[in-house]
Amino acid sequence: MSDFPRWKYALVALVMLFGVIYALPNAFKPLSAVQVTANRDAPPIDASVQQKATAALAAQHITVGEVSVQGDHLLATFANTDVQKSGADAIKAALGDGYTVAFKLQSTVPGWLTAIGARAMPLGLDLQGGVHFLMQVDENDVIDKQENSYADDIRGLLRDKNIRYESVARNTVRGQGIAVILRSADDRTKASDAIANEYTDLLVADGPSTGDRFVLNATVKPDKLRELSRNTITQNLGTLRNRINALGVSEPLIQQQGDSRIVVELAGVQDPAEAKKLIGATATLQYRAGIGYAGDQAAQDAARTGNIPPDANLYYMRGSHQPVLVSKQIIVTGNELVDAVSGTDTQSGTPMVSVTLNATGAKKMGDFTNANIQKPMAVVYVERVTETKMVDGKEVRTPKITESVINDATIQGAFSKQFQTTGLGSQKEASDLALLLKGGALAAPVDIVEERVIGASLGQDNIDQGFKAVLLGLALVLLAAAIYYKLFGLVADIALFFNLVILLAVMSLIGVTLTMPGVAGIVLTLGMAIDANVLICERVREELRNGSTPHASIRAGYEKAWSTILDANVTHLIAALALTTMGTGAIKGFGVTLMIGILTSLFTSVTLTHAFTALIHGHRKLKTLSV
Repeated sequence: MSDFPRWKYALVALVMLFGVIYALPNAFKPLSAVQVTANRDAPPIDASVQQKATAALAAQHITVGEVSVQGDHLLATFANTDVQKSGADAIKAALGDGYTVAFKLQSTVPGWLTAIGARAMPLGLDLQGGVHFLMQVDENDVIDKQENSYADDIRGLLRDKNIRYESVARNTVRGQGIAVILRSADDRTKASDAIANEYTDLLVADGPSTGDRFVLNATVKPDKLRELSRNTITQNLGTLRNRINALGVSEPLIQQQGDSRIVVELAGVQDPAEAKKLIGATATLQYRAGIGYAGDQAAQDAARTGNIPPDANLYYMRGSHQPVLVSKQIIVTGNELVDAVSGTDTQSGTPMVSVTLNATGAKKMGDFTNANIQKPMAVVYVERVTETKMVDGKEVRTPKITESVINDATIQGAFSKQFQTTGLGSQKEASDLALLLKGGALAAPVDIVEERVIGASLGQDNIDQGFKAVLLGLALVLLAAAIYYKLFGLVADIALFFNLVILLAVMSLIGVTLTMPGVAGIVLTLGMAIDANVLICERVREELRNGSTPHASIRAGYEKAWSTILDANVTHLIAALALTTMGTGAIKGFGVTLMIGILTSLFTSVTLTHAFTALIHGHRKLKTLSV
């Protein structure tokens, strides 16, 4: 009689059902599509935009599957990538620069599967291709920021040393350092000694003097500039990785190219328009001391006459476009944020971002708010975008920096580490800003100088041949097992099939990216899984030869083979774990697939086959076994 418990039958049935359901999305091939999203200040996506896109495609005689408005974006599906490219060009020409037109792979997985978290496994660049961005780091911005920082530091140093000065400002020519204008030769000497002692990265030299204006030039050393450039690239690489991880892209390629460029390749991106906005965006916040409030008389006079106080900047409120004077004094910036979460303000019901500062930023904010209760403070939203225009038939990209005030409020009480920022236009804008701030600020702006869709790097022929080899090898293994071990071989074949199904289900559920090395890991897993069944079948044969009854032979075969199977798989698991933890790229992908496959094969090769064997033989009187 069978000694296989009923709860194990239930477990096997549930695992098989799980495998079929969560592996099923991989059978639905995604559609080539074009996604259109509205840029800032452009009319939102609606039926009129849909009609324009449909008319443009019809005018060009481009066959389109469906053109539909889905939330805040427009989606058009096409039969293949060639038609997709033509469709994107037609839509871009019809809608103009106010909209972002990007390629997309539209999932065709049924809604009931996605509702339970079932999704297709993402494919790597070698199998599917993806989106390629070449980004240029703005090194001039690095120099400007560093010189402005040194100018602020020098002002503070001269005040601390009680050295009289007329002005401290960057030279009009970039890279020429900071010009310090003092009132006497003695003051210049004192300032020169103080700056040289305090800031060893600066070269200090006397400049031309006239009357009571004594000039001192402080320039950043070339070695320091090169170090800044390297650090900028490194920080931007880290920030881009954080932002792309927030997108959920698996195994992205992010690497430096040359001295000032970064290559980003995203495999099978589902939302490239959003990716394009996010990875290139430099939106951040600046918390500044306010001079007045939006629309007051001083701000209106400054806007009308152009006479702006020397210690202030003239900005405009977002939405109302009212002028507002804001101090040049920056309290804290987005660089000093450690966390940002979007939400809704409980009092006003408007979108907001809850901000948490680091220790340095919290101290500065606390000191400022303590000393300025009942005074204004402004939140400046700084965004750098790249405008694309067609000039002489070529795309010309021009960076544009926009600064606006999203909030000017009176400081009612002291606060430091955590507070809320309101004044954002929508929940999506609040969510996007929180994501940018959480991902980290870019050390210097980056401009996307090249964007293209790349095909599968291995080539479609190589991919097809690889999968044919996998299917042929699997078929031969299944055939050999069925011929050599008869009924037990057929049970092993069923277990091998479900091993593949469960493996795909687990990889799909946790979002493992499938690459060609991963396919090799799957093949190796199937080979090791059949090895376990070989051990079991040979042990059953041995027990039969020793005179055991069929039922006793089955029981002994599984019990005695288990320790050998476990030992072999544990050693393989250790190797897979080493590849996963220490490897990168394709090696890590191979290791992850192998590790998951070993765990699934332990279940299917032993428990699942035992369940089927017990179901077939457990309640029958047997004289022999088909093994």
